[in-house]
Amino acid sequence: MTANIPGFSAPSAGTEAPLEMLSACHGRIQTQCATLRRLVPHLLGRGADEEGRTTAVRLVRYFDTSALHHHADEEDDLFPALIESMAGSDAICLREMIDGLKADHRALEACWRHLRGILEKVAAGECVPLLTNDVEALAGRYERHIEREERELLPMAARLLSDEDLAGVGRAMRERRGIRAI
Repeated sequence: MTANIPGFSAPSAGTEAPLEMLSACHGRIQTQCATLRRLVPHLLGRGADEEGRTTAVRLVRYFDTSALHHHADEEDDLFPALIESMAGSDAICLREMIDGLKADHRALEACWRHLRGILEKVAAGECVPLLTNDVEALAGRYERHIEREERELLPMAARLLSDEDLAGVGRAMRERRGIRAI
């Protein structure tokens, strides 16, 4: 995924390269969605065994922290920096894309809230159904969302944002995660 952004190729990144970090996060989100998809047949065949419970706990922890941080990184820092970079220009297209991505975030968060309740029960050892349709509502929406960000948003940000803008986004990402300055 990071290869799609000119100049970025490492599979994981830190806040010193915020666009690369956002792209790497997309890969981690896709990995978590794949785990969620595998959990459906696991629970059907083996119930809320130790492996199923542990997986549910890890999924809850990931989507409750990392995924939400990712949304905040974009909405609170990257999107405003992009809009600011368009000052004096016709930014209608950019604003429409950002509004659409924010709406996606709200829909993803709603899907997650529904699944979270189920996974909390699995983590507690309850044998509750995890429905493929519910999992696909989240995973499929994330796939489409990530595809748009990788194809449109991140390349645009790489073109438009200055080194200073990117450093500011990186600082905010570190603060959000409680990471000391590098």
